[in-house]
Amino acid sequence: MAYGTSVTIDRPFDEAVTAVREALAEQGFGVLTEIDVQATMKQKLDHDMEPYLILGACNPPLAKRGLDAEISLGLLLPCNVVVRSAGDRTVVEVLDPQTMVRLTDNDQLKPVADEAAARLAATLDALQQGTFDPSR
Repeated sequence: MAYGTSVTIDRPFDEAVTAVREALAEQGFGVLTEIDVQATMKQKLDHDMEPYLILGACNPPLAKRGLDAEISLGLLLPCNVVVRSAGDRTVVEVLDPQTMVRLTDNDQLKPVADEAAARLAATLDALQQGTFDPSR
């Protein structure tokens, strides 16, 4: 089962993270949580890995609509966005919001998931097209 979508962009990691935050904001998402997987693996396991960040993105109106339809939806929120280094490029991955519909079997979530999916797809498109340039 596919549960995410990704793009690979020609930007260094730190620049890509800034661009991802800007592109998410343009689509109404704020970043509520940030997990630095690279730092955690180093600190807890003394394991070195490429930069890897998980951003917990939230669009409050969509979250409210989702919680109104399925109060336990908080178990699946916020929308996770992964930004990870891939050599001199960066991969950006987003969780497919339709996963919420499949996991809950609640069709009332479909319009919410459809809108979230469209906004996240627009985010990835903007990143791939280079619309967000943090050096501007």
